Amino acid sequence: MPKTTSAAPDIIFETLTAYQRTSALKAAVELDLFSIIGQGHGTAAEIAARSHASERGSRILCDYLVTLGLLHKQNGRYSLPDVSKAFLDRQSPQFMGDIAGFLASSHLMDMFEDSATAVRKGGTVSDQGSVSPDHPMWVAFARSMMSMMALPANLIAEHMKGRMPPKAKILDVAAGHGVFGVTLAQRYPDAEVVALDWKNVLKVAQENAQRAGVAKRFRTLPGSAFETAFGDGYDLVLLTNFLHHFDAPTNVTLLRKVHKALKPGGHAVSLEFIPNEDRVTPHEPARFSFVMLNSTPSGDAYTYAELESMHRQAGFRSTELKALPPTPQSIVTAQK
Repeated sequence: MPKTTSAAPDIIFETLTAYQRTSALKAAVELDLFSIIGQGHGTAAEIAARSHASERGSRILCDYLVTLGLLHKQNGRYSLPDVSKAFLDRQSPQFMGDIAGFLASSHLMDMFEDSATAVRKGGTVSDQGSVSPDHPMWVAFARSMMSMMALPANLIAEHMKGRMPPKAKILDVAAGHGVFGVTLAQRYPDAEVVALDWKNVLKVAQENAQRAGVAKRFRTLPGSAFETAFGDGYDLVLLTNFLHHFDAPTNVTLLRKVHKALKPGGHAVSLEFIPNEDRVTPHEPARFSFVMLNSTPSGDAYTYAELESMHRQAGFRSTELKALPPTPQSIVTAQK
């Protein structure tokens, strides 16, 4: 007789069909279902009319979202649970539904089409992946991810209180949407920001700086972080969501360039997914290594010890690790 087991294969089935959850949430954001329901239009017919969709399709999608915990249903009417009210209704100041435009984009998802080959190769199967020059995915990133980065941007601005002069000169490397530099410029009204990124991406950062009222103190520097001259005299260099795209020797080379651009006593701040030394906890930072395996030739989610070593090799005299709850990310602050 074969041995019986109490184990169930649920996690296997759920993992292999997880793309369906992604598709459903992306569709709901695109149709603006959460905002429609948040306005009190709760039946499938009402939702269909306002989303310009079929009633049958609206019912099936909404029922699926109920099973995920993203909607409630009672007596044929749908309503928003707290998580959807806070983050998926466009009327909420915490709305972050736009992140679907990047996280569920074909630019990113296609890189996971053949993970077995990425494992065999030890890096992305998509040429240079996300680090190829002027990759169009970074415009999608800049357009979609600002809302998600608003909280860590504010936490970094708070962290830098007392660590830089009022008229600070700040370099934002791979600025993307520009939210980190823009937030610092808002918090410190005499600070000046230089945003470095590809030219097409910097258009988004300029728009956000203009919208935030800091455009006069926000200058752009188009080009590659590795090839474009930074200038010098910076009090702060921001490296947000950047070092994980490259291997350690490449990062050391970049950090030496950053070190040279800083004033004595200046700081470099890196925002990263930083797993513990066991590399499997906490789960979200640990899982990020797999993202880098599929989307870059040699990137990784580095431990603090690895990041500290890179900064030390680049000439920084001290480093400090700080978690940024409730986000899954941490910052490493290095001083020249």
